[in-house]
Amino acid sequence: MEKETRRPWRRWVVLVLLIAGFVLGGVYKPVQPEILVAPEKLMEEPLVENFLGTGPLYLVNTLPTLAITIVLILLVAFFTNRSLKQSQRTDLVPRGIGNLMESFFELLYNLTEGSAGTQYARTIFPWFATIMFYVLFANLLKLIPGFESIGVLHHAHGEGHAKELLFGNWYLFTDEKGEYILAPFLRGISVDLNFTFALALISVVMIQVVGFRAQGIGYLSKFFNTRRMFKVPFFGAMDFLVGLLELISELSKILSFAFRLFGNMFAGIVLVAIVAGLLGKFSILPAMVMLFELFVGVIQAFVFGMLTMVFMAQATQGHGEEHAEAH
Repeated sequence: MEKETRRPWRRWVVLVLLIAGFVLGGVYKPVQPEILVAPEKLMEEPLVENFLGTGPLYLVNTLPTLAITIVLILLVAFFTNRSLKQSQRTDLVPRGIGNLMESFFELLYNLTEGSAGTQYARTIFPWFATIMFYVLFANLLKLIPGFESIGVLHHAHGEGHAKELLFGNWYLFTDEKGEYILAPFLRGISVDLNFTFALALISVVMIQVVGFRAQGIGYLSKFFNTRRMFKVPFFGAMDFLVGLLELISELSKILSFAFRLFGNMFAGIVLVAIVAGLLGKFSILPAMVMLFELFVGVIQAFVFGMLTMVFMAQATQGHGEEHAEAH
């Protein structure tokens, strides 16, 4: 029996990329970008002067990313559906993207069923899976080369960079001081507080909807517990105060959800920008930071989705005496 010879071609690919990064880092010195919390405007003129009475609506660089994520997810859904239908017509064995998506969502459904039980798994799973898949997709999409590094030049109001003509209307920043800053065409939507806040609001609202569907009007006793107010006044008052604390805690979930995802993903941008700017020639170190950013993106999507699922599962359960009486 002949022994198969291993050909570690992947190592050579990594080595070639490292050498190319070292050479390009010497020719084109990386420039640390301007780091802003708010999304950058791609155009100075607003798209709509008065949008729903809230003021002007500008084309910021998270809006194209939002549109791209929606289009790509629709394409993934289309090809997944075609793959599964093809497997149904042949040997019932899913392959390719159909197999990948089926395994992923089956894992999420098993997690939901294990935490919330069979009765409420079908109610909670669509929200849990949708939120987790969308956040994971958005976090991974921002790691594609070109995100947050290719865009339009604007005149800097403060300190900026000089530009060097590459070809046509394409320019490169230099490390010399100048009058220009870069507004990237695309910016990850997970580093837009508007997106994370909207997602957190949807998550918390649906937690309450699931709670009402499971317990009816009795769900409000979790926040306004007056059951023992007149029977045992002291402990009844304590129960009422605890319920108000529960209400405050429920509202604070919006802030904790939004800032947890936003803070971790924004910190990744800052870390990658600083490391790439300081260690431009040594491409292996920024690459290692990008791997760490990949890890953080996966973990944050999992945490956001799991917290939503766990809080929904808790909302289906009675509170205190109501839960005991139900059993």
